[in-house]
Amino acid sequence: MSIQCTIVPVTPYQQNCSIIKCEATSQAAIVDPGGEVERILSAVEKMNARVEKIILTHAHLDHCAASDILRQQLQVPIEGPHEDDEFWLEGLPQACQMSGFPPADAFLPDRWLVQDDVVTVGDQTLRVIHCPGHTPGHVVFLYEPQKVAWVGDVLFQGSIGRTDFPRGNHEDLIESIREKLFPLGDDVTFIPGHGPTSTFGQERETNPFVADSRYG
Repeated sequence: MSIQCTIVPVTPYQQNCSIIKCEATSQAAIVDPGGEVERILSAVEKMNARVEKIILTHAHLDHCAASDILRQQLQVPIEGPHEDDEFWLEGLPQACQMSGFPPADAFLPDRWLVQDDVVTVGDQTLRVIHCPGHTPGHVVFLYEPQKVAWVGDVLFQGSIGRTDFPRGNHEDLIESIREKLFPLGDDVTFIPGHGPTSTFGQERETNPFVADSRYG
């Protein structure tokens, strides 16, 4: 058995919230619920899934603002991101107000994640890769059996994450992509925080920011 994934674009930023379902158990994790709780729960229902946790790649509002609402509504834990993003979670109310998002309270996850942690979804396991740069506490989730990664805002088709936010770091981001993600294999498909999916191989070949030709 393996996993199913449904992508639900949410918020005015069209952030790719994913629902990952273990086919063997029907248990599921919601990845990066930035908003639009009813849309997310409707997608969960269509998948006949039972949500057992919420997992976060990083703590920017469009990826996490609905997390605590869902945690309370579903009575499930939040896992992630890395604790270096705690300052973003503390500033969530102000960020929502400044961006015109619905109000959200500051919150903490039930579990911070670090490099090489394992996150379970039903009978399946995701490997945690700490990829700082866009935010200092950004993590990526890798499902090795199907060669799929949820990369948040580290990498996009043809682009990379912004590093002009507080505690962003361009050099760290490039290192995260080229030293931690690309070695996982050209055939790994990744689901970014925004926009279409791609593969690490395609980005190594064509992405103007991180292609091998730029660093060869």
